[in-house]
Amino acid sequence: MFEAVIGKRSKKILNIVERGAVKKFAEAVGDPHPLYFNIEFGKKSRYAANITPPTFPQVFDYGTVEGLRLPEAGLIHGEQSFVYRRPLRVGEAVYGYTVVESYVEKPARSGKLGFLTLKRVGEDAQGEEVFHSRSVIILTEAVRRGMADA
Repeated sequence: MFEAVIGKRSKKILNIVERGAVKKFAEAVGDPHPLYFNIEFGKKSRYAANITPPTFPQVFDYGTVEGLRLPEAGLIHGEQSFVYRRPLRVGEAVYGYTVVESYVEKPARSGKLGFLTLKRVGEDAQGEEVFHSRSVIILTEAVRRGMADA
């Protein structure tokens, strides 16, 4: 179903790590640690700056992979992981892109389930990877059938 887009990636999209957005995100996830938004606290930390909560990159734009068409409803969020090379600092520019890593189908009671794995990468201005995340999207038989009919 997604074999034609495996290995494809989106164009890089510029994202700026804005202080206000980081503070709102930290409050929304219930983690108001001063390391995320208190300037003096950040300067005195081992990072010498404010950093983001670990899942903050969820708010970034990672572009669109040409040919990857997903339905707007019915998808199941399978799993997600984040790997950091270094902390993401407030105020920095991050270039994000998406790579379609794999797609497999497995039998289930209600038909086949599809498992689509996307890797999202954030690089600094020098092109060095700061982090990547991997997410698995599960497509039920009904969703898969609906896509085939469209």
